[in-house]
Amino acid sequence: MSTITTKDGTEIFYKDWGKGQPIVFSHGWPLSADDWDNQMLFFLAQGFRVIAHDRRGHGRSSQTWTGNEMDTYADDLAALTAALDLKDAIHVGHSTGGGEVARYLGRHGTKRVAKAVLIGAVPPLMLKTAANPGGLPIDVFDGIRAGVAGNRAEFYRDITLPFYGYNRPGAKISEGIRQHWWLQGMMGGIKAHYDCVKAFSETDFTEDLKKIDVPTLVMHGDDDQIVPIDASARMSAELVKGAQLKVYAGLPHGMCATHPDVINADLLAFIKG
Repeated sequence: MSTITTKDGTEIFYKDWGKGQPIVFSHGWPLSADDWDNQMLFFLAQGFRVIAHDRRGHGRSSQTWTGNEMDTYADDLAALTAALDLKDAIHVGHSTGGGEVARYLGRHGTKRVAKAVLIGAVPPLMLKTAANPGGLPIDVFDGIRAGVAGNRAEFYRDITLPFYGYNRPGAKISEGIRQHWWLQGMMGGIKAHYDCVKAFSETDFTEDLKKIDVPTLVMHGDDDQIVPIDASARMSAELVKGAQLKVYAGLPHGMCATHPDVINADLLAFIKG
């Protein structure tokens, strides 16, 4: 397996396929690089170099019990881009991965970066606070933690329904997509997954977003039941200078898997534009 070792000894697994301009994919919680299978195959065929890593504690990377927070996630991503000596890269982040990309750009700058894409992403802040009244109450995230700690296997199976909009009337359910999500989740470490809930829900990315100075596309489904659009994408697009916001009517949080043809075409148009 291809891995890098970070300064604290964590092994980060990654895939690196093809030649050409690099596209780096950062996955959501509690998944792995495999969540980008469709996009990686598509962009590989379009002549790009495609790279995706398993966040620490997720997938095939070390099952860490420390460092499961956004600064370290961003530093791990920076270590990967440096080890591969990536230049002119396009960074694409989904959900928690969108937070990882935002913190990476805010913390490490854009000298290696050409463009950024945030898909169903958690910034600027998911948690409801006095300064962020549109966020979700802490009870929501306490419930996720309780599900992870209590019966992770069952909780991960159940959460696929709202994740992909499969709980909506008339939804065409793919059991394969649900099982793929579950398998990715169960590959990771429970401690890292538990800690990551705080990372994705309580990290404020406002200042990171303000620092982004490369062309940025914000993509979000307006029926996202995991990361509601009004407190995330609509606000992020205002904070990133010159960002484009693309809203997908009726699409769920996991729209990269449920509607890959739509998402891939729009990603390609933005990258080539």
